[in-house]
Amino acid sequence: MKLLIVNPNTSHSVTELIGNEARRSASPDTELTLRTATFGVAYIETRAESVIGAYAVMNELAEHYQGHDAALVAAFGDPGLEAAREMLPIPVVGLTESALMSAAMLGGRIGIVAISRRIRTWYSETVDRYGMASRLAGIRCLDEPLHDIGAVQQEKSEQLVALCQAAVHEDGADVLIIAGAPLAGLARQVESHIPVPIVDGVSCAVRQAELLTRLNPRPAEAGSYAAPPTKPCQGLSSALAALVGRESMS
Repeated sequence: MKLLIVNPNTSHSVTELIGNEARRSASPDTELTLRTATFGVAYIETRAESVIGAYAVMNELAEHYQGHDAALVAAFGDPGLEAAREMLPIPVVGLTESALMSAAMLGGRIGIVAISRRIRTWYSETVDRYGMASRLAGIRCLDEPLHDIGAVQQEKSEQLVALCQAAVHEDGADVLIIAGAPLAGLARQVESHIPVPIVDGVSCAVRQAELLTRLNPRPAEAGSYAAPPTKPCQGLSSALAALVGRESMS
């Protein structure tokens, strides 16, 4: 099995964190391809940045999806996930949706711990889009400048654990999600300090991508996730332009 993992952020240090957790989570026979966005921002916090990240994701997926069994959008908030599902003939999963669906099977009220206050609204809107707003206990966030996004786990570990504990004891969370690619792998490190189940978006997404691949679902030929109609396009990469005309490729 081959999985393509795309980091919509431009931070290679974050891609390394994603890759480390993905390798720990993947089955022994699963091969991973890691890609980093070639344009955009170091880490996504806002709606505008997520749109830029979505376009970067689509370019990377279009260029590299062939030969892979499934793909992962490796940023919380899942920028471009729905579009990728519509365009690609392989399963595509995202960190947020995978973490939410996994957390929902472990407890009733779900708490999220994130890296910045600005990111909270976008995350809330994403949870609502997945129909999980009624299950959300709250979103706890760091509220300090981040000097090195790749080192946030080490620099803010005590604060992040305190946020997790507050989400449990004050917000009533039954299960926690450690949100965002820069925090990939942190759940493994702090789970002994947290009195409820805690999940990581990267590990959930890798396992669910493997599951979907083994289920071997047929690509959609009808409905809103069928391949978009072929039409003239302009200014796109050759790989993305080919996906726009995918119907004629099948």
